Amino acid sequence: MGLESTMICVDSSEFMRNGDYFPSRLEAERDAVNLIVQCKLRANAENTVVGQLTHFDNGRIFMKLHQLTPKGECQPMTAIRVAHLALKHRQNRNHRTRIVVFIGSPIRNDIQEVISTKLKKEKVNVDVISFGVGDVNSEKLKAFVDTLNGKDGTGSHLVVVPPGSSLQESLLTSAIIRGDGDEPSTIPSINAAGFAFGVDPNEDPELAMALRVSLEEQRQRQELDAMRNAVSYRFCFKAEITPLTEEDEQLLIALQLSLDEARRNIEESAKKVKSGNFSCCALYF
Repeated sequence: MGLESTMICVDSSEFMRNGDYFPSRLEAERDAVNLIVQCKLRANAENTVVGQLTHFDNGRIFMKLHQLTPKGECQPMTAIRVAHLALKHRQNRNHRTRIVVFIGSPIRNDIQEVISTKLKKEKVNVDVISFGVGDVNSEKLKAFVDTLNGKDGTGSHLVVVPPGSSLQESLLTSAIIRGDGDEPSTIPSINAAGFAFGVDPNEDPELAMALRVSLEEQRQRQELDAMRNAVSYRFCFKAEITPLTEEDEQLLIALQLSLDEARRNIEESAKKVKSGNFSCCALYF
């Protein structure tokens, strides 16, 4: 596999709450992104995963993915346009360019042919992974990929994962992972399900640590939000009756101290994650 800069677009719409892919579409999507990133880096250490912001921290993309919550609608064409713009600012201009798009919800708008024509002209390959919607998007996506491939019929790929199948296993047998003439050694094992987040800490300690930091950050944020909401709910009724008591003032001070301490803990934990050899961040749509 040659040198390549890749932009990954992740579907975080409301449809990602569905549990037809264990434990949910969003969780399965996270594992699939992990698989793709590992394969590309193992194929060539100089490959890069480019994002909206440039960071040399190979755990950051996974931290961001674990902070995602399903909401809104899927806008794949908008994501592809932004991804294309991000690739224009890649650090190594000699790298080939590729966009990997996950789509797990129905596409409501038509795919504009002008976008695929422009991507083809600028030699940007696009891999599309459609899952959870059956054949609803197949016709539109196939036409999109066929336009990108042109007469050669190679470069871009479409993978339609049927309901009930494993997203990771479907990708492992696809051209998105294997490519043309790819060595089997570049394909990682997916038998890490017994470990937290599906990552073997012996194989990738930095990734495992980054995911633990992300989970702890999310847990602390949820606890602080719950505390803040509880205090606000209490005071919204008491404000009209009596002023703040000494006990209430002490509670507010304690809450502020807790917020400051949690913020410092998160910052210190993030600094412990060692820097890696690729720039990464996910593009959400």
